[in-house]
Amino acid sequence: MFNKKIGIIGGGQLGKMMILEAKRLGLYIITLDPDANCASHSISDEHIIADLYDEAAIIELAGKVDIITYEFEKINAEALIKLEKKGHAIYPSASSLSIIQDKYLQNDKLREHGIQVPNFEPIDNLDSLREYAKRSGYPIMLKSRKNGYDGKGNFLIRNESELETGFNTLNLLPDNAVLQVSERLMVEQFMDFDREVSVVATRGINGKKVVYPVPYNVHKDSILDYMMIPADLSSDLHASIRETAEKVMDVFDGVGTFCVEMFIAKDNQIYINEVAPRPHNSGHYTIEGCRVNQFENHIRAILGLPLGDTSLLHKAVIMRNLLGQSNGAAKIEGIEEAYEYEGVNVHVYGKSESKTARKMGHYTITADSLAQAREIDSKISKIVKITGETI
Repeated sequence: MFNKKIGIIGGGQLGKMMILEAKRLGLYIITLDPDANCASHSISDEHIIADLYDEAAIIELAGKVDIITYEFEKINAEALIKLEKKGHAIYPSASSLSIIQDKYLQNDKLREHGIQVPNFEPIDNLDSLREYAKRSGYPIMLKSRKNGYDGKGNFLIRNESELETGFNTLNLLPDNAVLQVSERLMVEQFMDFDREVSVVATRGINGKKVVYPVPYNVHKDSILDYMMIPADLSSDLHASIRETAEKVMDVFDGVGTFCVEMFIAKDNQIYINEVAPRPHNSGHYTIEGCRVNQFENHIRAILGLPLGDTSLLHKAVIMRNLLGQSNGAAKIEGIEEAYEYEGVNVHVYGKSESKTARKMGHYTITADSLAQAREIDSKISKIVKITGETI
């Protein structure tokens, strides 16, 4: 069991955090990532420097490891499916990844299993978008079927004058250029939701599942700004959210940690927004906040080990993203001052280059009450910054 070698496709902060947990079990890790200085590089036993779609490099990785996992969806699922058919252990499964990579297929799969999603349709051309708008009214959400994240690949169309702009903006994205028109775009019902939640959960090889406490998320410019626990949810709604997350993992026969993003409508109906088959930014609070964090449970799951306790260790937790505030060589400010406050942990991902709005790190605050955590957050959010310096 513990002489197994694990291959991780993607060398960003999520891969780095997986490795930190795997190393506590003495596991050998090989990373595949195109960046020689990626966040995972310094703690990987080996690093295959190659594009995430490089089939030959993925085959090389498979030949060196016992298990393959990944920290990012924008990878070569077709190559992984071929390896899976030859008996290679890939978690979460490559066949499920190929469905999740396409938002239309993802929604269709969920709806087929009785899980609510916003109404959606494929869009073949501008005329079909106009026809949908006449039937549905405004606003409507136009989406790229593939490669969207943090609001990229989404365009909210609020009136007729924005139809052509929205269509052209998404249809001409670089990632869409290699796709057939019918594979590029879909339109989705605009959800006037009461709140959005991201539920982190882990499913083992044997189908057993654990679900983490549900946070309240606050987004800014479509990127998670901060999250808080406890969330202001009724016990019945909290139970329904957890049950829905478990159903979603069963639909995709998931092994590992997943994040299920949900819209909660004003009538408390739950709709799935997106599924991420990997540990997630909104689960970073689990590192300091929970008995066993999302990364450890991911490693446990893909090894076939019993899953760990997801209960909170503290009465209140806040996690805030640290986004790059300018472009250039990364410069970190304010850690010394932040550590003057009890319950603060700063995580810096080790990315050498800061870019505006790029996820460069995060901090967590644990406290005896949410009011106490928010008071500390109001102070250190002005102190801890990651900026870019011109060299």
